[in-house]
Amino acid sequence: MCLEKCTKCIGAALIPLAVLCVLADVLLYFPNGEIQFAIDNKLTNFVWFFEGIVGAGLLVILPSVMFTCLEKTVSCGCCGNTECGSGCSMLYWLLVVLIGIAGSGYCFIVSVLALTQGPYCLTTRGWRYPFAKSFGSYLFDPSVWITCTEPANIVLWNGTLFTTLLALSGIEFILCLVRLINGMLVGLCGNYNCCKQSVEPA
Repeated sequence: MCLEKCTKCIGAALIPLAVLCVLADVLLYFPNGEIQFAIDNKLTNFVWFFEGIVGAGLLVILPSVMFTCLEKTVSCGCCGNTECGSGCSMLYWLLVVLIGIAGSGYCFIVSVLALTQGPYCLTTRGWRYPFAKSFGSYLFDPSVWITCTEPANIVLWNGTLFTTLLALSGIEFILCLVRLINGMLVGLCGNYNCCKQSVEPA
C-alpha cells in the first residue's frame, strides 16, 4: 500500500513540473516578449531541440498520467489476470517510466549544453556565440554580458530559463528513477507473496 501511494505522489508531482518545463521552453522563443527574433531565426540553436516542450514536457506528462492508470494493472496482473506472472503489466510500467527518464534526461543534457555554449546574440562582430569557448564561466561574470547588444538582456533571459529547465528536469529524472525502483520493489514483493502462497497447504 505504501508503494502504491508513492506511485500516486510521484505522478501528481510530475505533472506540474512538466507544465513548468513547457512554459519555460516556450518563453525561450520570445526574448523579452518579442517575436521578431524567432521569426528571423536569431535564437540559440538549442532552443529548437524542444527539450522543455517535448523532452521534459510531453514525454514526462505521459508517464505521470500512466502511472495512475497502470497502478492497479501492475498490482493485479496482466490484463486483469490476478494469477501469478504479471509479466506484461510489469513491461508496461517499465516502458512508461523509461520514457520519462529519457525525456527528462534529454532536457537536462540539452540545458547543460545550452548554458555552456551561451546565447546567440548580436555583438560588435555580428551575430555569433560570444561565450562558446568560456565553458559556462560567463554566467558568473555579469560584466561580460554587455557583449550581447541584441536581444536585450539575452544572457540573463536564456540563463534563467535554461537553469530552470535544468533544475526541473533534474527533479523529474530523480522522481522517475524513484518510480523505477518503486516498481521493481512492487514486482519483487508481489512475486514473493505469490510464490509464498503457492507453497502453502490447502
